[in-house]
Amino acid sequence: MALKSTICKADLSIADVDRGYYRDHSLTLARHPSETDERMMVRLLAFALHADERLEFGRGLSAENEPDLWQRDLTGAIQRWIEVGLPDEREVRKACGRARAVDILAYGGRAVELWWNGVRARLERQDGLTVTELPLEASRALGQLAARSMRLQITIQEGHLLVVDGSSSISAALRYLKAGQSPR
Repeated sequence: MALKSTICKADLSIADVDRGYYRDHSLTLARHPSETDERMMVRLLAFALHADERLEFGRGLSAENEPDLWQRDLTGAIQRWIEVGLPDEREVRKACGRARAVDILAYGGRAVELWWNGVRARLERQDGLTVTELPLEASRALGQLAARSMRLQITIQEGHLLVVDGSSSISAALRYLKAGQSPR
């Protein structure tokens, strides 16, 4: 018998000072049985970093040719394609051909550096691609906040984040490995 996804609810209060975006979102996430709490929370953070009324979660780890998150316009064209982790370089290039902007929120400590060194030469040419690294300590701390029901306040300013859940807080500086040249 196949294991079912775990459903988590998250109420986010997002204050993105850099974009002038201040909104609350009530989200439902499905955590695939093979997905860790850390990865699910990094997906949630990716939502906060790119929050928009049209941004939605993909179908998850079992859905090929779909991102972790995406934003489509009224015609269905993909405006933004968002992946978390260390995606395959060929898949990233394909995504760059399908979407106006592609964002990768990489995490995993030393593994990020190894991955980036291996794919950098081929991905540097992708104008619409942005690659951002979340520090290992921050991704692990986010994983500790995972729960079936969450209330989080997320503040983003000048590449720094502050995530507060009422009893604890996580502060981290994002590191931009590659900045895209596409409009937000």
